[in-house]
Amino acid sequence: MSFLHPLLLVVAVVVTGAVVFAYTAMQRRRSAALAAAGFADRQGRVRRHLPYVLLLAALPILLVGLARPQAEVAVPRVSGTVLLAFDISNSMSATDVEPSRLVAAQAAATRFVEAQPDTVDVGVLAFGSQALLTQAPTDDHAAAVAAIKRVKTSGGTSLGQAILVGLGTIVGKPVGLPEDGTAPTTQDLGYWPSATIVVFSDGEETGGPDVQAAAELAAAAGVRIQTVGVGTTQGGTVEVDGFQLGTALDEKTLTAIAQTTGGSYRPAGDADALTEATSAIDLRLTTEKEPIELTAPFAAAALLLLTLGALLSTRWHGRIV
Repeated sequence: MSFLHPLLLVVAVVVTGAVVFAYTAMQRRRSAALAAAGFADRQGRVRRHLPYVLLLAALPILLVGLARPQAEVAVPRVSGTVLLAFDISNSMSATDVEPSRLVAAQAAATRFVEAQPDTVDVGVLAFGSQALLTQAPTDDHAAAVAAIKRVKTSGGTSLGQAILVGLGTIVGKPVGLPEDGTAPTTQDLGYWPSATIVVFSDGEETGGPDVQAAAELAAAAGVRIQTVGVGTTQGGTVEVDGFQLGTALDEKTLTAIAQTTGGSYRPAGDADALTEATSAIDLRLTTEKEPIELTAPFAAAALLLLTLGALLSTRWHGRIV
C-alpha cells in the first residue's frame, strides 16, 4: 500500500496520541473527583468507555483516509498484438461463400477489428505466393480497417510465407527457415506470448516455405496462430487465365497450423459462420497492475465508527461527548 500524502500519517499518529492522552487524563481526574466527593462510579467500564473508544478510533482511520492510501490490483485485460493475415490467392474469389470468400472475410475481419479495445494493436498482412505487410500493428483501428478493405485477389498461396512474414513483423526482424532441411531454430526470436496471428484462408497451398516448420517456429516464439477456414469442402470454381479451376476448403492444413501453435481452427462456410468465427477468436488475457484509491473505504469505516459512538453515547449518557 502507498500514500499520496504520507506526511498525514505522522499527523495521524501525533493527533491520535494526543487525544488518547487527553482522554485518559480526563478520566483519571473524573475518577479522582468522584472519590474525593465520596461518590462511587456506578457506570460499568463498557458503558463508560465504549462510545468514546469508537469515536477516538474513527479519528486515525479518517486521517489515514485523508492521506489517500492506494493499493495495486491486478486487473485482467485483453491486450497485445493481433496480425490479420488474408489469403489473396485466386481461389479466394470463389463464390461458395457469398459474395466471395475474400469479400466475406474482409467484412468479418472488419467487425472483429471494430470490436477490439484500444489496448490491442492490429496489423494487416496480405499473402499469395509472397506475403506483404500492408499495415503495421497499430492501435489506430481505422487504419487497420482501411488496409483490410484494400486487399485484392491474385496469384497462388503460400501459408508458410505468410507465417514467416507475420512472425518477422512481431519480432521486428526477418525470419526464415534453414535451407538445408534441418529442424527450424528460434534464431534468437525471443518469446512473444501476447501476439496472435489470425489467418483467413481456404487452406489451399500452392508452394513456398514448409508450412509445418513455419508453424513450429512460431510456436517456439510463443506466437499463437488462429486459423479461419473461408470456403466450403464442396468447393466452387474460379476463372484463371480463361480456365475454370475447382477449389475447395482444406481444413486439414489449417487445423494442423493452429494446433501446432496452441491456437484453434474455426470453419466458416458462409457469412454468418465467418462472423461467429471471428467473434470466437481467443485473444490473450493479460493482467496489469492498476492503482486503486482506498480513501472511500477508510472514510466509510470512520463514519460507521462515529455513528455508532454517537448513538451509544446519546443512549447511555444523554449526550454525544
